[in-house]
Amino acid sequence: MSEVIVVGAGHWGQNLVRTFAELNALAGVVETDSNLRKQMVEAYPSIPVYADYHDALRSDVKALAIATPAQTHFEIAKAALEAGKDVFVEKPLTLSVRESEQLVQLAGNHDRILMTGHLLLYQPAIQKIKELLVSGTIGQLQGLHQERLKLGRVRSFENVLWSFGVHDLAVFLYLTGEQAPIDIRISGQNVIQPHIVDDIYLHLQFNHNVQAHLHTSWFWPEIRRRLIVTGTEGMLVFDEEGQTLTLYRKGVRKDLSSYDDGAEVVFQSDEKPLTLECMHFIECVHERTQPLSDGHNGLAVVKILEQASKMLEGDLS
Repeated sequence: MSEVIVVGAGHWGQNLVRTFAELNALAGVVETDSNLRKQMVEAYPSIPVYADYHDALRSDVKALAIATPAQTHFEIAKAALEAGKDVFVEKPLTLSVRESEQLVQLAGNHDRILMTGHLLLYQPAIQKIKELLVSGTIGQLQGLHQERLKLGRVRSFENVLWSFGVHDLAVFLYLTGEQAPIDIRISGQNVIQPHIVDDIYLHLQFNHNVQAHLHTSWFWPEIRRRLIVTGTEGMLVFDEEGQTLTLYRKGVRKDLSSYDDGAEVVFQSDEKPLTLECMHFIECVHERTQPLSDGHNGLAVVKILEQASKMLEGDLS
């Protein structure tokens, strides 16, 4: 049954439009750009295409999926929640803690679903890593090391941490089982634009001496998307490009000698995380259950982003 209107049919929004259509859940599209609207009308002639999201709010459709520029998320999501709609918001939830807190409170007050588009949480390999951590396959978690690097689409409004690093912070919180780090350190460099950071190194300290490290850049010669998870009894490497999860049975003994008992690919999947994410949103709307990446999860990530950005501004000023 068609029940989701996608707001924003730009670069990423078109993926959401296509996915909800494939799931027979697309009830409409909102797009301010006339050329993109024409494309949507031609591609989906049986659904309404709006120029203004307020028209979508007046419809009887249950839910909105917002894929507009990040600086517009708060305004549109707030209006949708106040109109009684369930809301999916692409990452980041908003660009400030204050705005994210307001959305979480609004969703609670109106008994509405609020879901943040933390896509990597719906990557089957991430779910497998969580399963292996819970089962103790690599012993006690020690560290998380994430690289997300490429010569990417440079933003003029948000820095590379807000643009590239959001999904990885959500994964760090999910795999550690923590709501927030106990310490944050960050360093960065702005090469292309004077006030927009292109390359950052972020270090998070969690309880039980677990540390997480993120290097992300849109000014890099190679594409690197790799997560390394280290434990007391082994290591995991998730190659996002190859969609493989490898278990390394290696480490250091108490006498400080190292051992290497080999490696094996323990998981490989060609499932599409975006399809799984959209299916999860639809299910939450039907069942009235809280999403894995709910508003609180979105808020927790924005808190890290905001604190790290303030620290970065202080270092670069």
